[in-house]
Amino acid sequence: MALKKSTSKKIFRLLGHSEEKYPGHPSAGILETFPNRFSKRNYWIRFDCSEFTSMCPVTGQPDFAVIHIRYVPDALCIETKSLKFYLASYRHTRSFNEEIVNRILDDLVEACHPRKMEVHGEFSSRGGISVTVDASH
Repeated sequence: MALKKSTSKKIFRLLGHSEEKYPGHPSAGILETFPNRFSKRNYWIRFDCSEFTSMCPVTGQPDFAVIHIRYVPDALCIETKSLKFYLASYRHTRSFNEEIVNRILDDLVEACHPRKMEVHGEFSSRGGISVTVDASH
């Protein structure tokens, strides 16, 4: 059940607009949603972002990660392009890995009010130690 093209332009700010620039900082307001037509059923949606980057809050060096997001939607689903822009907004954000994963969870929950959600971040090794963070709602 795809949205009609004319309808989607009225609903989404980013979808269908390739000239948009990535936001300078993360905000739940970047995230867009659409109605879940199967809200009577529990089912999982999974997003995998293999090219996530942020910055170390102390050194300013880039941190690289794979972010996995899983959720059981309620009335709303997250629109994928807005999620891409949201995650890209972390590129110049100085923050600890643990804070990033928890903020992603908080912002996504605020945007779509899911029944369940999990955010899993696998951050690349620095000094021989890698960090994995899991947060759930």
